[in-house]
Amino acid sequence: MRLMPVTDAMFLWGESRETPMHIGGINLYTLPEGADETEWLRDQLALLRQSEGLRRPFSEVLKLTALGQYGPIRLEPDRDIDMHYHVRAAALPKPGRYREMFELASRLHSSLLDRTRPLWEITLISGLPNRQIATFKKVHHALMDGAASIHFYNSMLSADPDERRSASPLSVEAYEAYKRLFPPPKKPPRPNLMDIKAIGDFLKEQWGNSVGVTKALNQYLAAMFGIGGDGLVTPFAGVPRTSFNRNITGARRFVAQSWSLDRVRAMGKAYDGTINDAVLGMCAGAMRKYLQSLNELPDKPLKAMAPVSIRPADDIDSGNSVASVTANLATHIDDPATRMAMIQESMNSAKAQLRAMTAQQIQLYTAITSFPMMLTALTRTADKFPAYSVTISNVPGPREQMYWNGARLDGMYPASIPVDGMAMNITQVSNFKNIDFGITACRRSVPHAQRMIDYLEEALVELEAAAGIKKGKGKGK
Repeated sequence: MRLMPVTDAMFLWGESRETPMHIGGINLYTLPEGADETEWLRDQLALLRQSEGLRRPFSEVLKLTALGQYGPIRLEPDRDIDMHYHVRAAALPKPGRYREMFELASRLHSSLLDRTRPLWEITLISGLPNRQIATFKKVHHALMDGAASIHFYNSMLSADPDERRSASPLSVEAYEAYKRLFPPPKKPPRPNLMDIKAIGDFLKEQWGNSVGVTKALNQYLAAMFGIGGDGLVTPFAGVPRTSFNRNITGARRFVAQSWSLDRVRAMGKAYDGTINDAVLGMCAGAMRKYLQSLNELPDKPLKAMAPVSIRPADDIDSGNSVASVTANLATHIDDPATRMAMIQESMNSAKAQLRAMTAQQIQLYTAITSFPMMLTALTRTADKFPAYSVTISNVPGPREQMYWNGARLDGMYPASIPVDGMAMNITQVSNFKNIDFGITACRRSVPHAQRMIDYLEEALVELEAAAGIKKGKGKGK
């Protein structure tokens, strides 16, 4: 039995029927050459349904006190786990297009996870053309963030198309084998109560944390009230109210698409920016076009919450290790190059602030600055006091072609969490030669989420043209 950290429990506190707090997504595969689809799927189902030797958090169930989710939350092994409940099979109705796959994913992502069971589900999806199959995984955000999910996927995948594994990807055996690829984590020594120097160093570190966070908060408040902040952009202040800022329902719409990673990288480089800058530029242009189609483009810029991982490279086991920065999407500006420059300015200021803090300071700073947003979420007033317009997240994925027991990985399309006041979430995973976008939206507040796919392509073409780049190729699914 282990105690759940408060930073993880926050995702349980914020959950409601309208706001399921799980993440997941679709992985798309092409079957190995010569493999029988029915037999291959049966083998993978049997592997995933092995109940012996499961690793945490897949083996654990919530244990609450009399205070419920607002008291201490413990995770304990589930001694009676029903693997046929957690691992399911689904076949698409003919003609089995990607459209039907995304409709199924939309329905699967809309339902809450059962808190009396371990908080995860996996569905194997058949019925796709061209010998493709898919998985849809969802796991509660209290147990895993995006980076932890990528570690899970990496532990089940191999760069060798001929490798076949007998251990379940959910098992301790598979995960320990994956962890051996990394150096052991460096754990700071606990201070010896008899060592005066160690105690002094410990107290000095805590004092440094408080000073660093106080400095960051002063900068944050100065930016919020428009009296400084060195170009920092903050939530709440000046966020326009649009269709994206409504209170949401529980029904979801999930759509996805791939773009060439080289193409997106080249566009970002043309503006002396990063891939993340390029993605934000694409999303800003697409959201501008979406609001124009509804006749409601505001004269103030949309703002994006951009989660960033603060997970050390040797940290594989943490459930959540994430902070967030605020990006000015400059959607009120018509010229794409000028818009891109404003996006970059806001991101550079935010990253400079984070670089001035340690990981511990960032966690404390994030907890303090996130409190107003949590308060509006709990009181369902986020539509009246929007903190942001959208969440845009970029997660590094596999850098080479990967396979799952011989099946080639063709796409990793993340599904994430819309919340009250931010009815759409755009998350991307870099996957070998592609960048795979997953768009998750409230079905009522953003009824035409599928249009975002075309708008993202149009925004990319505009940015390429403004930078003098010939129209690239690379739009996938």
